[in-house]
This record gives sequence, C-alpha cells and structure tokens, in this order.
Amino acid sequence: MSLAINRKIRFSNKMRPEQLFSYFAETSTLIGVGPRTAEVLSRAMGPKLLDLLFTPPASFIDRSYNPKISEIIDNSICTLEVTVGSHSIKGNKNQPIRIRVFDKTGDLTLCFFRAKEEYLKKILPVGSKRIISGKAQLYNSEINMIHPDYILPVAEKNRLPIIETLYPLTEGLTQKVARKSILNALEKISTLPEWLDKSIINKYNWPKFNEALIKMHSPVHPSDTKLLAPPRQRLAYDELLAKQIAIALVRNNNQKKIGISHNSAGKFIDEILNVVNFEPTKSQEIVFKEIKKDMSSTYRMTRLLQGDVGSGKTFVAAMACAYAAESGSQIALMAPTEILARQHLTSLKLLLDPLGLTVEALTGRDKGLQRKALETGLKEGYIDVVIGTHALFQNNTIFKKLGLVIIDEQHRFGVHDRFKLTEKGLNPDLLVMTATPIPRTLALASYGDLDISTITQKPAGRKPIGTHILPMQKLDEVIAGIKRAITKGQQVYWVCPLVEESELIELSSVMERYSQLKEIFGNRVKVLHGRLKPHEKEAISNEFKSGKYDILIATTVIEVGIDVPNASIIIIEHAERFGLAQLHQLRGRVGRGSETSSCLLLYKSPLSKNGRLRLEIMKETEDGFLIAEKDLELRGSGDLLGSKQSGLPEFRIADIDKHKSLLDLAAKDAKSIINKDPMLESHRGESIRTLLYLFEQDFGIALMDAG
Repeated sequence: MSLAINRKIRFSNKMRPEQLFSYFAETSTLIGVGPRTAEVLSRAMGPKLLDLLFTPPASFIDRSYNPKISEIIDNSICTLEVTVGSHSIKGNKNQPIRIRVFDKTGDLTLCFFRAKEEYLKKILPVGSKRIISGKAQLYNSEINMIHPDYILPVAEKNRLPIIETLYPLTEGLTQKVARKSILNALEKISTLPEWLDKSIINKYNWPKFNEALIKMHSPVHPSDTKLLAPPRQRLAYDELLAKQIAIALVRNNNQKKIGISHNSAGKFIDEILNVVNFEPTKSQEIVFKEIKKDMSSTYRMTRLLQGDVGSGKTFVAAMACAYAAESGSQIALMAPTEILARQHLTSLKLLLDPLGLTVEALTGRDKGLQRKALETGLKEGYIDVVIGTHALFQNNTIFKKLGLVIIDEQHRFGVHDRFKLTEKGLNPDLLVMTATPIPRTLALASYGDLDISTITQKPAGRKPIGTHILPMQKLDEVIAGIKRAITKGQQVYWVCPLVEESELIELSSVMERYSQLKEIFGNRVKVLHGRLKPHEKEAISNEFKSGKYDILIATTVIEVGIDVPNASIIIIEHAERFGLAQLHQLRGRVGRGSETSSCLLLYKSPLSKNGRLRLEIMKETEDGFLIAEKDLELRGSGDLLGSKQSGLPEFRIADIDKHKSLLDLAAKDAKSIINKDPMLESHRGESIRTLLYLFEQDFGIALMDAG
C-alpha cells in the first residue's frame, strides 16, 4: 500500500472536528458567490474554502514602487498620489478618453478605451485627489497609464494591496473575483490550535498557521512571496507533516496486520538455483533474504523492490513466487501492458515449470471458454501463478488462496488498482517493483509506508552501452551507420516522441520516419505505437524478436516490456525533450545480448545549456540512481515519473524541489510523534488529528482507530 493511500477509508463529516467546519464549507457560502461563480471557482481551485486557501498565488504584482511623476521609470508598475486636472472630450468612438492628472513634479495622462464618460467623471472628478496604480509607459514624449488597475480615494489607500496576489484562473473567472473570494474565505475560517512543537517554530521563526495563511494571500513585502519565506515554509511543513504522519500511521498499521506466514523449506528455491546457468549477484541474494524474512513472518509484507535496468528484479520475483507457492499460496503478478505480462509469462515459465507449478497469463485478450477455464483454475487452485494486466482484479477473477501479490512497474498503476488486487486475498504479502530508480526525496514522500529493498549490482557479463550525442543534421550519417550495422546482423530500435505530426511542436512523427526508412530498407522496417491493439503490438514485438525486421520504429511504448537480446542499437530522436529517467529506461532496451551496444541521442539545434548538461549526464553514466537524482535536480519532481499516474503525492502548498529539507524534518518529526503517542491521545495528539483532517489525511486516523 503506497502512499497517496486509501481514500476509500474515509470518516464522515460528523467525525471531523467542529473547528474545521468553516474550512470545509462550500464556496457558495461566501458573500457575493452565486452558483455560477462557485462553479468557476471549483474548476479553478476546488469547491471548498480550504481549496481556495490552499491554492498558493501563482505570481505577484509589486505595487510598492511609489515615485513622483517626474521620477517614473518607463514600463514600471507604480502607485501614485495625484490630483485630477481635466477630462478630454472624445472625438469618436475609437479614440480613448484622456484624463490629465498631476502632482508637484509633473503630469501624466490616464487613457480609457470604450469607457463611459459619466462613470469616469464620477470616480475621477476634476480637482479630487486619488491613488492610482498601474503600468506607466512613455508614449510620444508623454507618460501614459492605460486603464489603471486601481483608482481609490486617498482615504481608502489601505484597500490597495501593496503586493497583489495572482491566482490560476479558468474561463469565466477573473483575478478580482478569485482574490476577493480568497480574502472573504480568510475572514470566515476559525483559528486552529497549534500542532507544531515550539522549538521548530522558534528555530525557523514561523508564524502561527492562520497568520501564515493570511501572509501567503496578503503579503506585505516582496520577500513574503518567496517559496522559502517563513509563511510559505510554515504551511508547506504543515502539509508535509500531515502526509508523513499519515505514512507513519499506515506503516504502523501494516506492521500490526496479521498476514500469511510463508514458512516453506526452501526446496523450490534450491531447485531454481540448480537449474539456472548463472550465479545470482550478492545484491540479489541480500534483497531476497529481506523479502524471505518478511514473507516468513506472521505480519503482512509491504515492500518496494527497486533496481536499475537489467539488475535482475524478475529473477528475485521468481524466487519469491517459488517460496510462496511451496507454502501452498497462489501468486498474482500484475504488469502494466500485455506485452510485459506475456514476457513475464515466458520468463517465469522457464524458472517455475520445472518445479511442477502451473503458470498462466490472464489479459484482456482472453475471452470466452479460454477465460472461463483460467478463472476456474484460479478459483479452484489449479493455477499457482497468474500474470496479467487489469483483468486480474475484475469481479470474476477469484483466487482460492492468494498469498503474494507482485506489482511490476508499480508507478504505472493507480493506487486503487493495487487495492483491488490485494483485496482478493486475506492480507496477502505485497511486493511492488520498479525499474525506475526513485530518488531518496521522492521515496520518502511517496513510499515511506513501505520497506524498501534495492538491487545495487548488475549481473556479470552486462557490457556498457556506448552513448553518443548527435544533432539531427547528421541524420544521413546515422542512417548510413544503420545500414552497416544491419549487414552485420544487428537490430535497431528507433524512437520518436509523437504518433502524428503536430503544428505546435516540430517533432518528427513515427509515421513520417517510418515512411522515410521504409523507402530505404523496405520490408525490413516496422512501426510500433500506442494506438495499435494489444495483440498487434505483441505480434510485432515477437516478429522483431524473431528477426523478421531489422528496424523497429516506435514511440515510448517500448520503454517497458520488450526484451530483444539481438537489438544492439537504439536511436532516440529529440532526446532533449525526454526526462533523464525515461531516456535511461529506453537505453535499457539494448545491451541485453553478447554484442556491444550503442545509444544515439539525437537533438534539435540549438541545444540549451540545461539540455546539453542533461544529455552529457546520459553519456557519462549508466547508474540509474545517479541519473534519477540528477533528473530531480534539473527537472523537478513533477515530471520525473509523470505524477498524475504514478501515485506520487501531489502537494498543493509544498514544493518538493524547494522544500526538500522540510521533508526530512517532517519525516523525523512524524516518526517521533507516532513513537511517543501512537494513538494520538495526548493534548498535542488531538491537535495533530486536526492537522490530519485539515489536509485530508484522515484515512490515517481511520486505520488507527480501526485497530
């Protein structure tokens, strides 16, 4: 159970502390917010007051520059105290109304297009003093301000925000309405008790929670707008702490949950080791020892197995399958694609068939009598190991004794997918695997509830992959090199980032490149992309593996799941557009056979300094863990695995890249809190419960209170 955790475990509003009711009130309860405004606010930020309050400003306008008219800098946002001099008479409807204003040092023209004269005379009467704020520009040797953002009587100067917050908008929502709604929400919410330790507050000079919210949305100084300013840090820490406490509670719950004790003699493991023609690496042995210890205990295993491309995770998974099966359990392995599921079927059959175990696949292609036979085999226990896709957690898929669930490439599944599968057994052991090394920061933020095992070595005999960086202008030379490689019997992957031509992004499409290379190489080239049906993808993959084609042109659909030992060259077009972790995964498609392999990273000129740096990292190292850390540094956490589908938590206030040190602190604080007060019954524990409800991490309370 990896964190973004179980939103299904949910308490009712009655259990939420009364002091939080105002935070969870609908935006329609705000003055001036009718159904239409509530709907657009909901689309932009969310339906509740806390959604508005937990939406940090996207940017700011600094209105603190307060010059005399003669001191104005061209194209600057300035705030002035002026006297209204005269109104111009409009010549025709296309001309603006010009209003002359002045101070002791000079004068300035306010311009209004398509404005009503009566209205302007009302808000800017001749002879009156006004505060105006907007962008001043020099035009025809005169200083102009077109449609000032603010026009206020001097007596109402305090209404002008010195630092004006700007928010993410959607169609139908203006900055004025967004800001007004948030300021109204700030007035409605109740003051909350302090849940942070005084020592932390004093050390970082943080304000109280409610004060921090006010300062985030109504900053008084440009420094207050920074991500590392005390108000934003305080709120970020609260959010991180809530998630880390929820993780700690889930971890506690996992460690207490009685599972299946797999205590086999290990004969199946010995048989596997006798059959294979290689020695497991020391790292594989250590990792399996950790897994075996978990599986043998009376408590449920929840472990993440991570290893670099080609480190041998599948072999470790096979040993876990053998250990569970010898104890009489069934095993389900879920893969993200049919190609990968069928590949696992082939690999596991080789290792597990000699043990007398029945290994089958269940995917979307299995229908009719064949599917019914597979479902019967699982229900009656004839099938020991089943490998499949989403078909595994359909209602008709029933297990006799599911004891081990393995999720491969876990970041490609939603959290609820994992629950649907584990719920088919009585607290089965859970092993999730990833070939995308997870930087420590993201592991802490996302998988703190899991024990983590890492395979650090690659099997002996894996040759390094030569990585080269070339501009797209050298495409003809690349094609000439491919011709030479093919004559030597080598096979080639050619990766393009788009399926169809885009007018907005000038990237080569798969189909365009396929047409070009087909003219040169004829029927020895094939195309593979995500829009093909599963059985078509599998057929093409198998034909490429059997040597029917020399070149496979593909999208990133080959990133996971295609294993062709004879493929020794991979060409990645527009490599500058990919994340390092994804480039590393793609490069891992080659280097699986006896031939020396190459990876060509083609880029479109000119290459930015950051782009060059990223590609150079790929050239310098094949260490996936180092690459993942560099990717996090250079691109940030949001793009690393595609957080929308990865189960990685989406923070609303915290910025993982900027608040890394706070995450470490929150993890330690959470651990200390739960160790001292596991049921959150102390005075501080009660306020911590409020924090969890506030940040909607109350599933942790539900798990705790459920025992």
